[in-house]
Amino acid sequence: MKFLYILFVTAWCSFLNQAAYAQELKSPNGALTMAFYLDDAGRPTYQLAFKDKSVINPSHLGLELKDDEKSLLNDFKVLKTENATFNNTWAPVWGEEKEITNHYNELTVSLKQNETNRIVVIRFRLFNEGLGFRYEFPQQENLVYFVIKEEKSQFAMTGDHTAFWIPGDYDTQEYDYTESKLSEISSKFDKAVTGNASQEQFSKTGVQTALMMKTANGLYINLHEAALIDYSCMHLNLNEETMVFESWLTPDVNGDKGYMQAPCNSPWRTIMVSDDARDILNSRITLNLNEPCKIEDTSWIKPVKYIGVWWEMITGKSSWAYTNDLPAIQLGVTDYSKVKANTTHAANNTKVKRYIDFASEHGFDGVLVEGWNQGWEDWFGKSKDYVFDFVTPYPDFDVEAIHNYAKSKGVKMIMHHETSGSTRNYERHLDKAYQFMKDNGYDAVKSGYVGNILPRGEHHYSQWIVNHYQYALEKAADYEVMVNAHEAVRPTGISRTYPNLIGNESARGTEFQAFGGSKPNHVTILPFTRLIGGPMDYTPGIFEMDISKLNPNNNSHVNSTIANQLALYVTMYSPLQMAADLPEHYEQFMDAFQFIKDVAIDWDKSVYLEAEPGHYLTVARKEKGSDNWFVGNVNGVNSRTSNISLDFLEKGKKYMATIYGDAESAHYKTNPQAYSIITKKVTSKSKLSLLSAPGGGYAISIEAVN
Repeated sequence: MKFLYILFVTAWCSFLNQAAYAQELKSPNGALTMAFYLDDAGRPTYQLAFKDKSVINPSHLGLELKDDEKSLLNDFKVLKTENATFNNTWAPVWGEEKEITNHYNELTVSLKQNETNRIVVIRFRLFNEGLGFRYEFPQQENLVYFVIKEEKSQFAMTGDHTAFWIPGDYDTQEYDYTESKLSEISSKFDKAVTGNASQEQFSKTGVQTALMMKTANGLYINLHEAALIDYSCMHLNLNEETMVFESWLTPDVNGDKGYMQAPCNSPWRTIMVSDDARDILNSRITLNLNEPCKIEDTSWIKPVKYIGVWWEMITGKSSWAYTNDLPAIQLGVTDYSKVKANTTHAANNTKVKRYIDFASEHGFDGVLVEGWNQGWEDWFGKSKDYVFDFVTPYPDFDVEAIHNYAKSKGVKMIMHHETSGSTRNYERHLDKAYQFMKDNGYDAVKSGYVGNILPRGEHHYSQWIVNHYQYALEKAADYEVMVNAHEAVRPTGISRTYPNLIGNESARGTEFQAFGGSKPNHVTILPFTRLIGGPMDYTPGIFEMDISKLNPNNNSHVNSTIANQLALYVTMYSPLQMAADLPEHYEQFMDAFQFIKDVAIDWDKSVYLEAEPGHYLTVARKEKGSDNWFVGNVNGVNSRTSNISLDFLEKGKKYMATIYGDAESAHYKTNPQAYSIITKKVTSKSKLSLLSAPGGGYAISIEAVN
């Protein structure tokens, strides 16, 4: 160890000595050290170390510009540097805790390019758990309008780390994760690519963020971005020979990566690192690098637990479309009163009232209904611009009557807006659609972007479409509407600034369990990857794992146990949680369903008890404004015993714990519905040893007692 330390110090000193202008920055606790300098060619360069271990080897920064003789890559000199320290706490509207600490040391480097006299500022913020940096372009005469050909931010790895990755893709994140060495990405890439409604990969070594890695010496590293505003989404492309990742932005229809006008800035690039995986999950860097809330009155933004007319369509038991008689429809022309309704249309008054009754009986806040509006007969794959108008219901769905019925039961309805990727059409109708929602008592919308994007040639993650998602979100805030966007760009902490963004999909969710299944350890990886940027509408709570029982033509299997499904309400943090299965399936297992009814969706405190990406995760959370706690554990493919201490409970207080666990014979494939429920008295001195079956886990509700 002493020899390795000497090697590191020697390398670090050499790094500083060779610099034309070196600056060093330490994290508040001193564990992280970042150094910045210009190399001999005037290229901005940085390096990062954690506890005397190099995390990022010397890496270059800069941007390549289009049709410009001189890109922003080299030939820089340092004009000035500024240091600052910031430390405060802020209260999120909803979240994993009631207060978040924002503590960092900052280095701001102002650079001037010798030949062009252009000025670029690189701002570094070093937190105890990681680094954030971004490019800033102040107002100036020599750099006003410019087009980015490619951003050239590098992340030089120190070895052939183990990574949990999905293929780099301009249009989807809906992939299972592959665990491999970095050097194996290209050889495993083709197998990692599975079919999707819209997808385009760019390189056999391209991956998406958030990228989770583990080094041979036990460091956990996460690469991501924060505050993706008016810029295209960043992927990473690996040079397998040098083990250097370089940023790769999503292009527009012309192949351009970004249209900029100074003053402006890039999103933050983030590097989280720790020798404890729990620190990655507990980090709030992504939120802290976003601007404070811009919505003055947030009283209308409330966490939601809901059910919905959805899973039966996903499994193929029912349909979104009203009729099978028409090969195509035209809104405003097709007369649905003259066509025969099919027998499978799910969004009908009778069925929806059944869901409302169930929600009311069991204390759910809302009911989502998909397939209620005209246009579903030819909505997908037709590159159709005027595909939905978002206000015209099918004949068997009475918007006003359903609203009144739900209101009488104390239930809110959740609107569904599928755009079929036609962003221009959605913007055309947004004001009318949101006003229609408010007129009919809908406070939340699930929007969708299935299929290729219109305008044609654009991608789901290009700058123009990223701006569309932001426009829809900000417009929703004007109407006091909460947004749950599916198939949109993965979140980057923007929910701090606009907390009406209460959910996103942007990853392989539960629906894929009905499309052939997901890996049983999928949910042990998502908190380290997709959830780094914000909550996911994962739609858990499936109790019937054999999809053929819903649809004989679908042989898919949900690779999870019931106990695992319960645990997801704790491990997959979201202020928007769905009980996704059919009411009749919950009625078969009412004792297990009780946990879904009881579990909170907003928290005062979160404690990560165990964590190893791809293998297991155990989280304890304290309900906001209550003394009650909930614990969730999800497990990977191998059975294990989870040993936890309840020392997070208040000392001297007594509690009653209800443990929903895997039965000894439980297995995600062969016996997924085998569970046990036990109750026992516990205190802060209690320790629990619990079985987690393959693809299983456990859920615990802990209630304070007198």
